[in-house]
Amino acid sequence: MTTFFDSFKNHFLISMPHLDDPHFEHTVIYLCEHTKAGAMGIVINRPSNVDFTELADHLGMPVANPKLTAEPIYNGGPVEAERGFILHTADKAWSNTLKVTDEVSLSASLEALEEIADGKGPSAFRITLGCAGWDAGQLESEITNNDWLVCEADLDVLFHTPSDMQFTAATNVLGIDMMRLSPDIGHG
Repeated sequence: MTTFFDSFKNHFLISMPHLDDPHFEHTVIYLCEHTKAGAMGIVINRPSNVDFTELADHLGMPVANPKLTAEPIYNGGPVEAERGFILHTADKAWSNTLKVTDEVSLSASLEALEEIADGKGPSAFRITLGCAGWDAGQLESEITNNDWLVCEADLDVLFHTPSDMQFTAATNVLGIDMMRLSPDIGHG
């Protein structure tokens, strides 16, 4: 018997009000991979207190693009929190780039950071430390538990919406006002 698997790759996970986990409360996650073996995504709306200049200084990398001086580095999730990930438009690729869709890729290379610092990177990107990960069946269980709303990813929300507005913008893709949702199921 063949079982049907519905992948949520290239979708947003929007945390529900009752999700009581400090890593994921009020977050939007872009899912880069989702198979029967598990899922991997990047939290896109949690800027850290580190900016690109600090990261470049730490790596001994010169920054030629002045627009990057205040570019925040985001908290991408609690998994591999010291590892850098670059979620970006697919107009650039490097040897270890994962093509998520025809429009979106994920990279984790120093070469990618160097090209961004030099002003030769992809047209849009979000640099994070860490990612979010789920074992086989874990994400599906959380979705069944109503921990997450799921919707198709919107490139404008992903790359061109300020982080403090991404949560609302992502819920607007679904036509939902999260302020009207109650964390109490079945109570009115």
